[in-house]
Amino acid sequence: MTTSSTPGLARFNTQAAPEAAAALHEVCASERWGNLLLNRRPYATLQALLLASDAATAELSGKDLAEAMAGHPPIGRPEPGDPTSAREQRGMEGASEELRAEMLELNLAYQERFGHVFLICATGATGEQMRDAVTARITNSPDREREFVRTELGKINRIRLTRLVQDP
Repeated sequence: MTTSSTPGLARFNTQAAPEAAAALHEVCASERWGNLLLNRRPYATLQALLLASDAATAELSGKDLAEAMAGHPPIGRPEPGDPTSAREQRGMEGASEELRAEMLELNLAYQERFGHVFLICATGATGEQMRDAVTARITNSPDREREFVRTELGKINRIRLTRLVQDP
């Protein structure tokens, strides 16, 4: 069975533009990213959709990246009632109070340095791995960190798009 025959991908390909745009906004808060994907429909396979996402992520300006990051809550503080952020940050669920406090401090220091939330593809990562990542990345130059953010955003978008077209 090819990915093109999945009901989720067919639904996405044929959705009215406003509905598809809203679904894409749930994946990534960058309006430009969503428009690029929307305008390239239909997609023959999930892989084609993911490659289009990668290309759109690569095209995002600094302003577009900032808009995308604004849609992500800080690590350790998922949006209340948002199953996506809770699922993605599951690695912090069993974290000790000490680790939670350390992540809060690191998140604030990171945000002070770079002016935006620390973005990491947290799916499958432990609280310790996320702490180690922010500790390592906080010393990056702004340009280097922007590329880390772009890479992590691309990973998150791929996971979320896959769920979008595979979930009933």
